[in-house]
Amino acid sequence: MNGTLSRVTLNIPAFHECNISYLRNMATCMNAVARARCVALTALQPLGRRWSPRRRGAGVVPQRLWHGARSSLYEHVRGGYSDKPELDMTAVCEETDKVIANVESRKGDLRGDDVRKIVSVWQELRAVRTEISELEEEKRRISETVKALVLPEYTQALQKGRDIRSRLNRLYVVDTELDQEHYSRALRLPNATHPDVPVGDESQARVVEFVGQKAEFEFKPRGHVELGEELGLIRQRHLSHVSGHRSYYLRGAGARLQIALQNFALDTLQRRGFVPMVVPDMLKGVVFEGCGMQPNAQRSQVYSLDPARFPDLNLAGTGEVGVAGYFMDHAVNWKDLPVRTVCSSTCYRAETDTGRETWGLYRVHHFNKVEMFGVTADETGEESSQLLEEFVSLQKEMFSALELHYRVLDMPTQELGPPAYRKYDIEAWMPGRNSYGEISSASNCTDYQSRRLNILYEREDGSLQYAHTVNATACAVPRMVISILETHQTKDGTVRVPRALQPYLGLEVIEKPKYTPLKYIGPNQHSRPSRPGPKTR
Repeated sequence: MNGTLSRVTLNIPAFHECNISYLRNMATCMNAVARARCVALTALQPLGRRWSPRRRGAGVVPQRLWHGARSSLYEHVRGGYSDKPELDMTAVCEETDKVIANVESRKGDLRGDDVRKIVSVWQELRAVRTEISELEEEKRRISETVKALVLPEYTQALQKGRDIRSRLNRLYVVDTELDQEHYSRALRLPNATHPDVPVGDESQARVVEFVGQKAEFEFKPRGHVELGEELGLIRQRHLSHVSGHRSYYLRGAGARLQIALQNFALDTLQRRGFVPMVVPDMLKGVVFEGCGMQPNAQRSQVYSLDPARFPDLNLAGTGEVGVAGYFMDHAVNWKDLPVRTVCSSTCYRAETDTGRETWGLYRVHHFNKVEMFGVTADETGEESSQLLEEFVSLQKEMFSALELHYRVLDMPTQELGPPAYRKYDIEAWMPGRNSYGEISSASNCTDYQSRRLNILYEREDGSLQYAHTVNATACAVPRMVISILETHQTKDGTVRVPRALQPYLGLEVIEKPKYTPLKYIGPNQHSRPSRPGPKTR
């Protein structure tokens, strides 16, 4: 060697070159993994305000254990079936007090402390992701400069790379745990509330209008069960050992009345441009949760199939779930907006509040329903409100054609389901019950469902935007049967058929059938007829 070298270059034995190659390959692989993680992690909306992350040392990152409620939606996303929901956390963080007031004005167990915890977890998650991003950037710089390093600097870079990799591996674990906790908590938040919605319980519902006149009778009106039994339309007695409580049969003109009502609603809506659809009755829990329902809740209204044989399959309580599942993970072309869909399906509801309406068709476990569902744009912020008004107008048109007296209600905060921004109920006068009874509802869900189910629309320039969804009842058959039988009953026990329904039913008056009713011969009777003896040859 000639003289003293002030700088030792990396022209050293081959094993050092192998170490450099190893470090470069390791950095390249780590960068690829990091890029894949970043793609998955950037699905969350950034905070609307700057968050100064809490700096952590290079020590051990504490483990977090989250034992919250199971989220079918999060499990579905984690399995790679859909993208993560882009929950709008900007409003939650910037207007926390407003969000707390909204949450506490609604039903449910969510309270102000839960909202604050959601914000806290979100901010901690953002801090962890900021640190991950900084460390990955530092790792990238090391991989880019390693070629020019001299031996002492190379050794330091190798150790630095190891420290960063170790730190990132611990942070990735925390990130995953915080991500799960964030979604498990934040997915429980309800939609925002329209400023004109009344605050309080159902007694605070605002009457928008009354339509039609109450039916007047020269006799005491009878209830639908008595009428239905006399006319051979309805059977609810002696069914506990056949199909359980809150079940029923429709027979003869009763069965024909159901079909007539469904066809009347379907024809009315198809003439207005609605696309008919047949939907599944059984759906995965992710679709229910994306619609704002909780199939895994303790007192859920959702029937679940035996999980040992049919994992994560549930019976739909409304056609809304099936139609929403059709649009899940799809984009609608802007030229087709708004999309108006109508479906007729069988609905199943557990009706766990067994002390209410235990007899009759008002609250049953299964029924047929015609449902309207709309997907619309969000350019002006008014599109879904306009579609909601259109759906309510169509409901009024159909109920008026059936010659019913009803009232339209703007429902208060405690009567809004989690996805509803605003909801209108229509209640018909039911003379036999001597009260108004709900026959339909209509809800504007804005982007609540679309963000959870990835329902988007494609603008003319090719960009994607979250759609708004609106749903409304066109015909809930049992409630309509009650309304028609009790409103149009006559003194002689027959029922007059509304003119608009006559072409579908093929009758002007529902009369008592000519065949003899079945006679119950089961064990629970006062005077039991003699049974036939054994057959002899």
